[in-house]
Amino acid sequence: MKKLAAILLLSLLAFNWYGYRLVTAYLQQQASISIETQLDRNEYADADLIEFRVPMNLPYQSNWKEFERFDGEVEIDGVHYKYVKRKIENGALVVLCIPNKSKMKLQTSRDEFFKLVNDLKQSTSGKKSSEGHTAFKSFSTEYFQNISDWQITIPENSSASSLSDFFAGLKSGFVTLCEQPPDA
Repeated sequence: MKKLAAILLLSLLAFNWYGYRLVTAYLQQQASISIETQLDRNEYADADLIEFRVPMNLPYQSNWKEFERFDGEVEIDGVHYKYVKRKIENGALVVLCIPNKSKMKLQTSRDEFFKLVNDLKQSTSGKKSSEGHTAFKSFSTEYFQNISDWQITIPENSSASSLSDFFAGLKSGFVTLCEQPPDA
């Protein structure tokens, strides 16, 4: 029974370390494959396509009459886009993309799971903050009291007389006596 419990706990630890990353990477790959098959079968609405124009500085570039099917993906500001079509028009590469919503959902769920498992603070916008409700509380920090009574004084007048008084105070700490050094 103890061996079974140890194996179960070790497998849970291994899943927390690497397993969820592997599972979400596999699910993202499957989502990319499924959206690519939908794009190959032309199962998308033209209204969902987003156009990107990239200027090209190539001499003697000819314009393409029609778009051609193009595979690939790009991430811009956290949004994953899947390439659908491309063509060259008036010295610019025109790429039509579609947002990969399923991949974005999987990535956000992976990030939320990572924050939850590793007890990181969640960025809550509009939600009540859950400060003070932690799963682990450090006992050593309860008894330390940080006292910071710092006082910084700013000199009111930085005239030459106050500077000479300052340097005179420094010199008075050293005593210069004219005596013979001790015999060795």
